[in-house]
Amino acid sequence: MNVLKKVIFIISFLMILPVNAQSDEEVIKDIYKQSLTNGKSYDWLNYLSNQIGSRLSGSLGAERAVAWTKEELDKLGLDKVWLQPVMVPKWVRGAKEYAYIKSSDGKSITVNICALGGSVATPALGIKASIVEVHDFEELATLGKEAIEGKIVFYNRPMQPDLINTFEAYSKANNQRTKGAMEASKYGAVGVIVRSLNLRLDDLPHAGNMTYGDLPDDKRIPAAAISTNDAELLSTMLKLDKTIQFYFKQNCRQLKDVQSYNVIGEIKGSQYPNQYMVVGGHLDSWDLGDGAQDDGAGVVQSMDVLRLLKESGIKPKHTIRVVLFMNEENGSRGGAKYAEEAKLKNENHVFALESDSGGFTPRGFSFDCDDDQLNHITQWKPLFKPYLIHYFEKGHSGSDIGHLKGIAPVLVGLAPDSQRYFDYHHASNDTFDAVNKRELELGAATMTALVYLVDKYGI
Repeated sequence: MNVLKKVIFIISFLMILPVNAQSDEEVIKDIYKQSLTNGKSYDWLNYLSNQIGSRLSGSLGAERAVAWTKEELDKLGLDKVWLQPVMVPKWVRGAKEYAYIKSSDGKSITVNICALGGSVATPALGIKASIVEVHDFEELATLGKEAIEGKIVFYNRPMQPDLINTFEAYSKANNQRTKGAMEASKYGAVGVIVRSLNLRLDDLPHAGNMTYGDLPDDKRIPAAAISTNDAELLSTMLKLDKTIQFYFKQNCRQLKDVQSYNVIGEIKGSQYPNQYMVVGGHLDSWDLGDGAQDDGAGVVQSMDVLRLLKESGIKPKHTIRVVLFMNEENGSRGGAKYAEEAKLKNENHVFALESDSGGFTPRGFSFDCDDDQLNHITQWKPLFKPYLIHYFEKGHSGSDIGHLKGIAPVLVGLAPDSQRYFDYHHASNDTFDAVNKRELELGAATMTALVYLVDKYGI
């Protein structure tokens, strides 16, 4: 073979080899670049929040959000997009709630409340009664029926301010909201008022779901959240005068279940098409704001994961699914339905990632997996160091993907900085203007980077 033929042979051989295969550092850098310069998450959130608005399960807003997100996923050119039917509860708030404190001298002070999700209404003329302040169920039991019957119970246990993990503070205070009415009813209370789960003092009542358990209808009493400022006022007034009364009126109703949908899209895997990796957030929200932080942010970040993979030229080995779950806020039926269908179809899920902690600056991930899997994933921690992502710890993954436990071996929650999250959680200020564009896009890129690494190296 002469020299010219040798050169031609070598050039031809080199042409069939991968050229300049990118390192993981370069791929991840490109993912962040794409998100920060060409991201879609913020524009999507703008539309979801400002054109559709609140999306309580069973509402018109939820129905519109299903149709719109499916349409947007269709535009991405995914391999498959579909709707997964799920029956959801339909609770409606009705006319705005009204409440006041009446002092012994006959003066009244209006306060800010909102009905808790799932609560029954007050009688048409409202409820006015003496009020008893408690901090926990043990104190309620100590007071007993003699001190509680015919009165309104005021639960006033603040979120613990010295806990750095605000979700831990939330979980320690949450049972007074979810089970407060059920417990107070046992002692003959006529209603409950619950301090809003919020770490700052403001005038905004924070909604959230509650349950009556198996209480019969005639034992169910109305429950409302009161703003933290007004909780402080009410507590102070009670210390000065135990005879004050509290009045509140709310008009909520629980209607029959209605059909809604999880919205699902996927990129088919090139090597393991029957092994599924899920990324998602919940499409429903409470009705007081527009659900931008909870969980519009997680919805659009999850959608952008699939778009960023395509924009970065990444062809995943596994099938990557985005799942926009319906009804996380007042039933979690979307997550349960997805897991049920996955089990029935014997689908092999290997990984699931959820974003449901707001669109704030990403700090890392919370893992529900075994130690070997966590140690494997922690090897990639240096790849995230340039983006100030440092938190790789065991913990809660997410309410919706939690239903996949026992089906998928690795469940992960995106962990943004949580210090301001409960300023907005379930309140009327959970609106688009509270979300920072750059923080949201950093979160989308961080999720995409982890999905890329898990897809490439496995778990």
